[in-house]
Amino acid sequence: MIAIVDYGVGNLFSLRSSLGFLGAEAEVTGDPERLRRADKLILPGVGAFGDAADKLRATGLDRVLLEEVDKGKLLLGICLGMQLLFERSYEYGEHAGLGLLEGSVVPMEGRLPGELKIPHIGWNALRYTRPHPLFREVEEGSCVYFVHSFFVEETAPSIVATAEYGVNVGAAAAKENVMGCQFHPEKSGGVGMKILRAFCDMEGKA
Repeated sequence: MIAIVDYGVGNLFSLRSSLGFLGAEAEVTGDPERLRRADKLILPGVGAFGDAADKLRATGLDRVLLEEVDKGKLLLGICLGMQLLFERSYEYGEHAGLGLLEGSVVPMEGRLPGELKIPHIGWNALRYTRPHPLFREVEEGSCVYFVHSFFVEETAPSIVATAEYGVNVGAAAAKENVMGCQFHPEKSGGVGMKILRAFCDMEGKA
């Protein structure tokens, strides 16, 4: 069973529907015991980093995620959920993340060419920095759907894919059993479904 972490942030039910379409058993839950019994975990998220991090800590779910990852359980972060995997974010101040991946989340403002709109909303092509099983069925150049104003720079050591939006944005990250997608696979059509299916099929550390 795949548990989608419910901590009051994110479009959880479209993600569950996508997993159900793939034939995966998926549950939306904020119950620590249900999360511990799950085979895999997905951390979604939309909104502000600081608020989301505070909610994770207030519910104690941050500790559950860290414990389960330490046991080797697969964890996929999506959009803000990916950002929360990193050490810190500079979104309206400095906020601590889960620290599972090395690096920081930085604002697009001041880093993009002036003609580009913020937030970045739309379809952009994936470019791989190294192979990863999450993209085993997805050709380089395939487009996925982004909605964000902050990003992880491509120099972070866990970045496995980038997308170009004035600068190279960290599109996906991975380290052992921890993975993240800055884009929304559940909103990325057939390409996104292939990525979710690859995650569903993974066993152990990727």
